[in-house]
Amino acid sequence: MEPSVTPFPSSDPLNPPGQFNVERMSRRPPPHTQSRRRVGEGRSGAPRQGTRRHSTRRRPSPAVIRRRRSVVLVGVVALALVLFLLTRPAHTTHSATSGPLKGVVAERLPALHHLAKNPPVGDAIWRLIGRLVGGDPAVYRATIKLPDAGYSSAAVAWMNTQLLRAQLYSGGLSPGGLFWHFTAPVLPAASRKLVVAFDGGYQLKDSHGGYLSEGHLVQPLRVGGASLVIYRDGVATVGAWGRDVHMTPKVIAVRQNLTLIVDHGHPVAGLKANDINTWGYSLSARPIVWRSGIGVTRDGALVYAAGEMTITNLAAVLTDAGAIRAMTLDMNYFWTIFASYAPQSPGGEARPSNGTDLLSSMYQTPQRFFNPAYSRDFITMSMP
Repeated sequence: MEPSVTPFPSSDPLNPPGQFNVERMSRRPPPHTQSRRRVGEGRSGAPRQGTRRHSTRRRPSPAVIRRRRSVVLVGVVALALVLFLLTRPAHTTHSATSGPLKGVVAERLPALHHLAKNPPVGDAIWRLIGRLVGGDPAVYRATIKLPDAGYSSAAVAWMNTQLLRAQLYSGGLSPGGLFWHFTAPVLPAASRKLVVAFDGGYQLKDSHGGYLSEGHLVQPLRVGGASLVIYRDGVATVGAWGRDVHMTPKVIAVRQNLTLIVDHGHPVAGLKANDINTWGYSLSARPIVWRSGIGVTRDGALVYAAGEMTITNLAAVLTDAGAIRAMTLDMNYFWTIFASYAPQSPGGEARPSNGTDLLSSMYQTPQRFFNPAYSRDFITMSMP
């Protein structure tokens, strides 16, 4: 008697379920050579009802895995670069590193929070500008909103006089004369050391003060006059002539302009916010006009300020920046200019193309100091 055979399901259309496939059985290899059926399969290899057939996809080779990881890594780096470019400060356009101050330099800089109790994000923060000097930062910039000047912006530059050397450039109009060695334009040799340049003072007929440079006393120095003094070693300071600063063999240049607007660390008495002619004539007959000024801090650093503001604003900004003595420089939009330069290489030439205005709203550009026709005096701060 032949043994009975129990049919099993088949997915073969030529052998419908319930029929025994002798031919298929005869082609099967011996049991010990058959591979194990996957979970979820019936004896015919068809998936059981209600189960999911596992993928038969081959595992990627090590080379493919490495390529995929490289693609992911490149994508992550690209995304990080995009985020950096989108979030970096808008005015950091120089080759030198920019950012909030760190380390020992931060201890020398004022907080700049007195004028605005709640400064906007990014406001009143010192950031590096200009080229490095011997690998060290020498000039920093900060902006601040002025509540009582229509919330216009003023900018302050802090200059390290231990790293920079000052030079007074003279013009044919101010102070006058054609015998100057240092006059516009800044020559290539000097441009290789130039870090920043900024405007001088009023014309001598309006400055009520004297002018001395390159051994030429163009106009006598006035006792009590606010004076920017440059010494033989290139160090500069600000003070009242005859009290804080005096004539010595070490003095090579003196630029006077009116009287001090900051003294003993405070704005002087008598400044009026609506003034339009005592501290310089406003071309627009408005007290809020482009103005600039410079002062010296207790540790000898120079601070320069500029922006559309009143004379009281200017004194307050310079005081906030740490000035113990300060004076006005020039005023009105056409004459107020401060530019920093950041060539790609440490000894590269400063040019208008690598220069940046202290405030983007300044009318003049970094090209002004390289213009042979510029006939006004100005000051440069350069590497030794």
